Amino acid sequence: MGSTLAHILEDSGHSVAIIDRDPQAFRRLRAGFRGRRVTGIGFDRDVLTEAGIESAAAYVAVSSGDNSNIISARVARETFGVDNVVARIYDPRRAEVYQRLGIPTVATVRWTADQILRRILPEGAEPLWRDPTGTVVLAEVTVNPGWIGTRVVDLERRVRTRAAFINRMGEALTITEDSVVQEGDILHVMAAENDMDRINKVLAAAPEEDQ
Repeated sequence: MGSTLAHILEDSGHSVAIIDRDPQAFRRLRAGFRGRRVTGIGFDRDVLTEAGIESAAAYVAVSSGDNSNIISARVARETFGVDNVVARIYDPRRAEVYQRLGIPTVATVRWTADQILRRILPEGAEPLWRDPTGTVVLAEVTVNPGWIGTRVVDLERRVRTRAAFINRMGEALTITEDSVVQEGDILHVMAAENDMDRINKVLAAAPEEDQ
């Protein structure tokens, strides 16, 4: 994860420093990597200073330990004033707690589980994305043919949900005032997870004429 991010960021024109307690880990970096290689622990203040934390625009903690990642992220933010920090967390329960404390997290296990479930369960059974707390999801929904011809903004009002985008013939389209549901459209909504059953039920049925 660390070497992949480092290469992507460097290719985008950013300067990067990598910290790892095992010097052998730097072998994962390509031969032409120009960034700093610092041996040490990611939450050690001297190590962070050597890596250039005092001038860093962002800090990412992606070690194999949840505790070390959170400590590193907190030191970067609270000691060195780096606003843009992200921590990888394996335990989804911890990710939820730290997200609520204001530390952006990537819940690796939950994200991976969601991707696997999307491939083995019927289409649309699992959300495309959920926030780390599990409260909000981005999900595709099945729309009854009776909704064809309805403006999406009117559908949003009648269903009491927010449409994120439409997939039409493999192309993602943003929603505008003039967007109309067409045959074959796949609608994606952003909603509270505990409201998805109601939304799916309403959209699976034809709209009521008096709405």
